[in-house]
Amino acid sequence: MKITDTILRKYAELIVRTGANVQPGQIVQLTISVEQHAFAALVMEECYKAGAKKVNIDWTCDMQSKLNYLYAEEDVLSTVLPWEEAKLKQMVEDLPCRIYILSEDPDAMNGVDPQKLSSVMQKRATVVKPYRRAIDGKHQWVIAAYPSVKWAKKCFPASSDEEAVEKLWDAILTTVRVQEENDPVAEWKAHTEFIERKAAWLNEQGFSSLRYKSANGTDFTVELIPGAKWEGAGVRNPMNGAFYIPNMPTEEIFTSPIAGRCEGKLVAVKPLSWNSQIIDGFSITFENGRAVACQAEQGQELLEKMLHMDEGASMLGEVALVPKESPVNQCGFLFYETLFDENACCHCAVGMGFKEVLPGGDDMTTEQAKEHGINDSIIHVDFMVGADDLSIDGVRPDGSTAAVFRNGTWA
Repeated sequence: MKITDTILRKYAELIVRTGANVQPGQIVQLTISVEQHAFAALVMEECYKAGAKKVNIDWTCDMQSKLNYLYAEEDVLSTVLPWEEAKLKQMVEDLPCRIYILSEDPDAMNGVDPQKLSSVMQKRATVVKPYRRAIDGKHQWVIAAYPSVKWAKKCFPASSDEEAVEKLWDAILTTVRVQEENDPVAEWKAHTEFIERKAAWLNEQGFSSLRYKSANGTDFTVELIPGAKWEGAGVRNPMNGAFYIPNMPTEEIFTSPIAGRCEGKLVAVKPLSWNSQIIDGFSITFENGRAVACQAEQGQELLEKMLHMDEGASMLGEVALVPKESPVNQCGFLFYETLFDENACCHCAVGMGFKEVLPGGDDMTTEQAKEHGINDSIIHVDFMVGADDLSIDGVRPDGSTAAVFRNGTWA
């Protein structure tokens, strides 16, 4: 598909109007790479057309981040400066509609000490986390993508720069249902309605646990929180009633399980890109609800550090169901970006859970949510377990079962 100004504007409008659903009078916080300044202008203009009061931009730069980690001292990078904390305080006051446009190079942090990355994240999180928690469930947000040359070349190394970007554009626009002649808003409406029907069926079943099995070695059971909801696709902001779609693309139906209540082994079926570094060929073994062992053909040290980021990093915060027919999976290649790769097949996440899946969860404190079984952590990392032969059975409190997935798709 030729990427014309018309297509880009169509995509920008979808992100703003359907994804974030910017409302009149809202402040918008746009996070985007400096390389994508032209698209930033399109998104910004669409926000103002939607009635935004003000659009602020947080620019990102892969090279700046890498050079900081290579040359600046750890204690300097770990310090949250007063002006940074002032921005966080303002965010809590404004509850901005946040739009993230991803285009990072998956290899951007190659050569950076994983220990330094992890340590800086941990130290900064002690300051940042309370502010992030304060806006959870109170604002709209969306994550979408724009291909960079380096990202495209990572996905299509044998292609020229121009061809690689064109292929990645085609894949992104296919997965977000934007084509030259279609109505993406109507297609997203039908898509979200399908996901909502599946989520409603899962909620009706009242499963107390799920059992996973694959020939690759996955043999795993996870307990679910009584009364916790399965959700997917869209969310309604309780502060203003606006319906928004946090991830574009999205194919998942998810919930948060009981923290510390799972057993068995999960085998990843796709590489994981974390902090711009790759973990591949890996599995995680859980006992008494915690990751007690892990093996990786690539990134063993990084995986171990990830699972020890804090007290909650070794426990699950999410289980998500995605059929293998997903448009992301049908693209047939690894995106090296969790936003896409998690929507290719079923996945789980270590780290932070979602208190909004609990009845009245949006109004709970972190401690109250933990008392109900929601995991708490500074990380939330998705990894894909949806093998083509994956079977998942739901178990009800009375011991009866129902097939949820067979051969990697809905039973």
